[in-house]
Amino acid sequence: MSTTDIPRGESGPRYVRLQVELVLEVNDQDQLTGAALDHIGDDESMPDEERSHAEAAVRQDESEALAYLVDPFDLVTTVPGIELVQASWSCAHTEYDPDSDEWDLYEDEDVAADEEPDGP
Repeated sequence: MSTTDIPRGESGPRYVRLQVELVLEVNDQDQLTGAALDHIGDDESMPDEERSHAEAAVRQDESEALAYLVDPFDLVTTVPGIELVQASWSCAHTEYDPDSDEWDLYEDEDVAADEEPDGP
């Protein structure tokens, strides 16, 4: 079913999936780790056992630090007319080559622009 085939109510589709993929370069691991540790330390609702585990994970892996600092809710909290229903995210190390076709984020658009429309 394509997005144009989704049944819509009078006011349009009720749920919309927003997919975002980011590749970030860590250029100051100590600053990133410190910010994550501060964030964890400031979280009064986090149980002590979970806090210890989180701090250890952040010290070991900067992708864990990033996961504690980035929250999808923060991305949409100021968007009017929506309510965040579900969110999940993860951070992981990746190999990145900006010159590789694998990282061409606009690959589908390039193909569509190169294709000629079907004629009668």
